[in-house]
Amino acid sequence: MAGAMLFRLGQFRHYACTLLGALFLLAWTVPASAEVIVTFYSKDMDQNYPHTFLRLQGTLDDGRTIDTNVGFTARRITPAVLMGPVPGRLERVSPGYLARSQPRFRLRLDDAAYRRLDALISQWRKARQPSYDLNRRNCIHFVMDAARALGLRVNLATAHVRDPTAFLTEIMALNPQLAATMAR
Repeated sequence: MAGAMLFRLGQFRHYACTLLGALFLLAWTVPASAEVIVTFYSKDMDQNYPHTFLRLQGTLDDGRTIDTNVGFTARRITPAVLMGPVPGRLERVSPGYLARSQPRFRLRLDDAAYRRLDALISQWRKARQPSYDLNRRNCIHFVMDAARALGLRVNLATAHVRDPTAFLTEIMALNPQLAATMAR
């Protein structure tokens, strides 16, 4: 009887080791979970005006690396901006501008959320001109649309359409879970 028990114990060990080895190999071959981090930035004052934009960094499930930023602005900063709609464009800010800007909060995006954000960016890029309006369709409105596309609560009637830092602070107040995102 003791011999039979030792035989069964040996078989159990063999099967357990085989199973653990297979699980290890499976875990080794499964790609790491992909994610893109979107960080919401504000710049209190530039040479022309305050600004807000997004920075996207990470890797998609297909292995594509994402490292970019995007904000919405007038094509040319002239006094015409104060008079009404002017041509607008999406822009990528320079590394120096990025370094002088303040990250306010960030979100981790899976591929589906990244695709929603990418589709929104594409819509803004293809907008009929003139597309920029200082009071109705500026960088804050772009970031507001991005926040909504990512499931954040926003105040559509915000009083902060010309104050990016106050606007992003308002989003953080409406979404208390965001406060901890910059501690990482």
